[in-house]
Amino acid sequence: MLACPLARSRRTVLRRRIAALLVLWLGGFLALPALGRPITDAAGRHVEVPDRVMRVLAAGPPASVLLYVLAPDRMAGWIRAPSAEERPFLAPETRDLPVTGRLTGRGGTANVEAVLALKPDLIVDVGSLGPTYASLADRVQAQTGIPYVLLAGSLAATAETCRRLGELIGAEDRGRALAAYAEATRAEIAAGIAALPEAERPRVYYARGPKGLETALAGSINAELLDVLGARNVAAASGQQGLAAVSVEQVLAWNPDVVVTQDPAFRANVASDPLWSGVKAVREGRVHQAPSLPFGWFDAPPGINRLIGLRWLADVLYPARFPRSLAEATRDFYRRFYHVELDPAQLEEVLAGADGGRAP
Repeated sequence: MLACPLARSRRTVLRRRIAALLVLWLGGFLALPALGRPITDAAGRHVEVPDRVMRVLAAGPPASVLLYVLAPDRMAGWIRAPSAEERPFLAPETRDLPVTGRLTGRGGTANVEAVLALKPDLIVDVGSLGPTYASLADRVQAQTGIPYVLLAGSLAATAETCRRLGELIGAEDRGRALAAYAEATRAEIAAGIAALPEAERPRVYYARGPKGLETALAGSINAELLDVLGARNVAAASGQQGLAAVSVEQVLAWNPDVVVTQDPAFRANVASDPLWSGVKAVREGRVHQAPSLPFGWFDAPPGINRLIGLRWLADVLYPARFPRSLAEATRDFYRRFYHVELDPAQLEEVLAGADGGRAP
């Protein structure tokens, strides 16, 4: 029996409507944003991170350095503009990135509007994992809707932090390579000081600022190089960490064997300053300035940049135990980490003022 033309027409219309609805439904489904990955960051916070991370905003200086080292092509910008002295030691394609300001730490300058304008897929902070920083991360994440991850900033955690950030942004191989370097450096240092007699462990004062009267207390992240190298930080305050202002009288009382600094003005003037003339390290010419291009080797910021600082300070404190050429180690580090090949003039500029005599 032949089908009724009206019935065939109704069935055709129904099929077309169903097909149209199916197309709309599939189109809407495909237009949904990609689901993220639930992760637990180093502070124990549960965060959902996008499967594909292309733009990353660093919340503070240590994160900015790590992101540059690991994946410069993913940087949303610098925390501060590189100086004229720093620019030659950075990859050319990164020198003119936008300046984002900082979200965390002292002198935070970024705001929610500025963060949103950069359209990052992820915000990363590297450093302290305390409640203050976790609270800030939660607040910024709630205000912007952008995942905000905290990673550990201690030297001991450097390798794991490299691996974690590499996994988060799809740069696993690079993260593992940096982690392997960090582990090898720590192992070399540990082996070199394994049998270090107590008498060979120098008492060290870390002089910050042009007057040298700010320091990092023992156990602080800013003075970790001293701990790793078995030196004794004279600025030990029971139950206290962080940075502290001190007097020349206090430094005289500590009477350190060695003074280290990152401030060229302090290094240039301390030997002729009568207030410091009674300090043993000054009197014996044992004041050492850490290199700082493009990032500080001892501190400022206390990030992955300190790995080459470990080699420098090992060379300063225990030259007989670490015979490898510092120049060779520097060229290798800048190639691996900073994406630049140092020419002889640049190497000389980086290491200028970095010798300054030897500690016992």
